[in-house]
Amino acid sequence: MTTEELVAQIHKKKSFLCIGLDVDLDKIPKHLLAEEDPIFAFNKAIIDATHHLAVAYKPNTAFYEAYGLKGWKSLEKTIQYLTENYPEIFTIADAKRGDIGNTSTMYAKAFFDDLGFHSVTAAPYMGKDSIEPFLNFENKHTILLALTSNQGAFDFQTKTVDGKELYKTVIETSKSWRNAHNLMYVVGATKASYLAEIRELVPTSFLLVPGVGAQGGNLSEVCKYGLSSNIGLLINSSRGIIYAANDENFAHGAKNAAKELQSQMESILNAL
Repeated sequence: MTTEELVAQIHKKKSFLCIGLDVDLDKIPKHLLAEEDPIFAFNKAIIDATHHLAVAYKPNTAFYEAYGLKGWKSLEKTIQYLTENYPEIFTIADAKRGDIGNTSTMYAKAFFDDLGFHSVTAAPYMGKDSIEPFLNFENKHTILLALTSNQGAFDFQTKTVDGKELYKTVIETSKSWRNAHNLMYVVGATKASYLAEIRELVPTSFLLVPGVGAQGGNLSEVCKYGLSSNIGLLINSSRGIIYAANDENFAHGAKNAAKELQSQMESILNAL
């Protein structure tokens, strides 16, 4: 999927909502456990109820890998379902990969070629030769961890080296990598005040922003500092949407939670 196609979908749906499909069998409604594939059954219901409100879905692969081959199969079925039924949706493999070049190439093939994701999150610590293999795939996007929403982000990401915070060095350096136009960046919603300076470094790059909702991030603050000329934001909510209800009407609960965020986004877009 091209960036232009993503932007067109944002304007059509009046939404820049990304829903995180982080499925925990201990948290889903108990009646689904009788299904042949409870994870896929849960995801399918959430997707069918919210696809008109969201422009992206982001499964965190750890929640699938934890269940072994069955979990990986559930992930495969989920992405296949999205591709076949809602091809306009942008898909993100939240895998946080990053390794030496030939290993990264295999990771990229796994998520882009085999599973068919549009994008994958990646860790920049090993440098350009660990990321450029992902960037070689046409119309596929690599979402680089820049400034995350967790408390431990302050351990390294905001430390100053030669007068500059490390996350700024990561962003600036990544702009010189081959096919850097395929880069997006992860910036946590709990770090909203940093977004103004990040926008000076990457004025139009898309930012994946987790942390709105359960983690306490504020949508208005994120948009105040983070919106760009092409919108440039994907706001992720996971637990706040998919676990909004825990009974047989769970999908309806998710729809209502997604609608609440989407309505806020529509108001923000209409005010531009």
